[in-house]
Amino acid sequence: MRRRPIVMGIVNVTPDSFYDGGRHGDSIAHARQLVSEGADWIDVGGESTRPGAEPVPVQEELARVLPVIEALSAEVPVSVDTTKPAVAQAAAAAGATILNDVRGLRDPEMVAVSALFDKTVIMHSRGTPKTMRGLTEYSDLIAEVRDVLVERAEQCKSREVWLDPGIGFAKGASQSLSLLKHLPTLVATGYPVLVGASRKSFIGRTLDRPDADDRLAGSLAAAAAAAIRGAAALRVHDVRATRDVVALLYAIEQAD
Repeated sequence: MRRRPIVMGIVNVTPDSFYDGGRHGDSIAHARQLVSEGADWIDVGGESTRPGAEPVPVQEELARVLPVIEALSAEVPVSVDTTKPAVAQAAAAAGATILNDVRGLRDPEMVAVSALFDKTVIMHSRGTPKTMRGLTEYSDLIAEVRDVLVERAEQCKSREVWLDPGIGFAKGASQSLSLLKHLPTLVATGYPVLVGASRKSFIGRTLDRPDADDRLAGSLAAAAAAAIRGAAALRVHDVRATRDVVALLYAIEQAD
């Protein structure tokens, strides 16, 4: 681990996200709490991408995310988690400097909009939240994820491009574990890598923890595994605990 990974705190301004949907009534206060716990970046999303989630109209998504972005952008780097070019464009105008596109720039319009951001996180995925569970067949998972992400990265217009293997997105539990194990393949591309494994279902299936509330230990183990294998950023719900894990790992690496 060359340096301590960036910790990106998740702020879902949604009623239906798989773990924290509707849990935090005041999203701005929640975001500031995550910053006080050590979040380096805040990722603001107004549409759930959990399997089976319904799409959200553009105006509703804008009404959810823009007040949070406007309130926070002078305090901390803010990422907008969206698949809609119109939302991304408005978020950039509101002060977001990072684009987090879970569709991985599959929309040519989003490629153009990425020029408005300092950084773009390109995540590997297939289909939509409604269809991705049926799109988990790969001839070579690791190579395909790498090759698709690198191809999209070369199209991106942002100053800095980050890659996200898309844990749980059109991947089963064993495939998500494999992506974590082989993360150095993605790191070797030279692009910084972001990993979002926090509280996800692959942890529940692996550890027999069907309730996302019971997945903190598994989330921290996944974060540690990603950090050790070269992840430059971790997208998490549990900022304080994750910061402690990566800080101790970094301290061990730096010890005599």
